[in-house]
Amino acid sequence: MPRRRRATIRKPGLSPGTLAIDGKHTEGPVRITVIDYDSAHLTERQVATVEDCYPFRDTETVTWINIDGLGNTDVIEKIGTHFQVHPLILEDILNTGQRPKMEDLESYLYVNLKMLQIAGPDKRIKGEHVSMIIGSNYLITFQEDAGDVFDPVRERIRKDGRIRRFGPDYLAYALIDDIVDNYFLVMEHLEEEAEDLEEELVQNAAPALLQKINRLKKEIILFRKSVWPLREVITGMERSESSIIRETTVIYLRDVYDHVIQVIDTLETIREMVSGMIDIYLSSLSFRMNEIMKVLTLIATIFIPLTFVAGVYGMNFQYMPELAWEYGYVMVWGIMIAMVVAMLLFFRKKHWV
Repeated sequence: MPRRRRATIRKPGLSPGTLAIDGKHTEGPVRITVIDYDSAHLTERQVATVEDCYPFRDTETVTWINIDGLGNTDVIEKIGTHFQVHPLILEDILNTGQRPKMEDLESYLYVNLKMLQIAGPDKRIKGEHVSMIIGSNYLITFQEDAGDVFDPVRERIRKDGRIRRFGPDYLAYALIDDIVDNYFLVMEHLEEEAEDLEEELVQNAAPALLQKINRLKKEIILFRKSVWPLREVITGMERSESSIIRETTVIYLRDVYDHVIQVIDTLETIREMVSGMIDIYLSSLSFRMNEIMKVLTLIATIFIPLTFVAGVYGMNFQYMPELAWEYGYVMVWGIMIAMVVAMLLFFRKKHWV
């Protein structure tokens, strides 16, 4: 599985809360979309500058601001300053290697998690860092790249569904639930791949299969690192005393928690299957080696007495018996053939051949 390498490593010596990619400020491309809604109206548009998002901080409607691209530190800093987001939280947004977590900062909640998708012609798992700032009337999401799994949520908002009668906490739940539901698709892909590999391994334990097993193992490790900490995130949101998480949303968060536990249980089963595949592969190699050694041993066992007979009659003594006998050569061949047949019959009786 190809690793996603991004220059988001914090360089030594920078002060806490410094927004920098690879130790410096950058101005990469960013796409900002805004969905503003309540039960009566809906506005959806793509804005040109981050300043266009400022008026939505104090509205009575619910606003979802989605930022695709983390390459522009100025945009992250400006929106963080206007919405009064702590610099350390902004730093965590840029740190794409951050494990999933939830923090309650009184006026808003910070949540980050991993969005997994099956991408590319070779159907590899693509992991993406997603951060959420949940305020009293707004939700800001930060994604590494354009393209996500949130289209079903957007459709629900456009169709004037239940989601428009609730606040940003319910919107955050819907997005998290969408990410977790997509985990099931990724998990089914891993399960099918593991079953196919297991069948292929039983039929023919070729060396190329070891590379496939290793790649599958790395994908499961990525999946496991993304899912396991999510339990703490959901639990933290459930038990949060913040007024942002309403009581009506807690029951839905419990449902997401159940889904996460289900994913973890199934993932552990797949992980055990893959670990067992390595044992099967090593056992197959050992079995094949034993079969080869068995054949070589049988051949050596057959030729030992033949070599003895040929060695005896190959000695150059003048008065050896049968040297002058007319049928001596034929008799030696007959004895050697009889010995081979006798040994093969014995091996067959013992089920060695």
